[in-house]
Amino acid sequence: MKIHRLTSQTILPELPKLSALLQDAVTHGASVGFLLPLSNKETLAYWQDVAKAIEDPSRILLIAKADDELAGTVQLDMSARANGSHRAEVAKLMVHTSFRKQGIAQTLINAIEVEARSAGRTTLILDMREGDPSEALYTKLGYVRAGVIPEYAKSTDGKLHSTVFMYKLLK
Repeated sequence: MKIHRLTSQTILPELPKLSALLQDAVTHGASVGFLLPLSNKETLAYWQDVAKAIEDPSRILLIAKADDELAGTVQLDMSARANGSHRAEVAKLMVHTSFRKQGIAQTLINAIEVEARSAGRTTLILDMREGDPSEALYTKLGYVRAGVIPEYAKSTDGKLHSTVFMYKLLK
């Protein structure tokens, strides 16, 4: 498996695969901001927005490839405010269902933490639906539960679920 940092140029050939990854994640219940039914037009528009966002160094997009196939992705969104110049948000960790249980999510998180350190970020924050497998992963990787907001986000089935907010102080 190889981790790649995409730029606004190198993302372009990956757009169809990224769209398929997002479709796979949402179809299998991932809480990443989208609801079913999810059209290819909607997923492509999202990744085109990300392509524009990564033109700015405050957004980082990493992908994992296994045997030249797109296996997963994660983003880092760095705070632009002066009082937040030390923090960033980990977002949209997704691993394709055909590549799960192979350590890809952990590898992506480790890699995004390296990127955060390189950018001078020492506080990482993230959120996820309470009880999702990612909660156990983040806990294992040293993230600390900061709190829970009930009925924060809708799942793909339309039900409201609690969201857990976590942080990690990088050494």
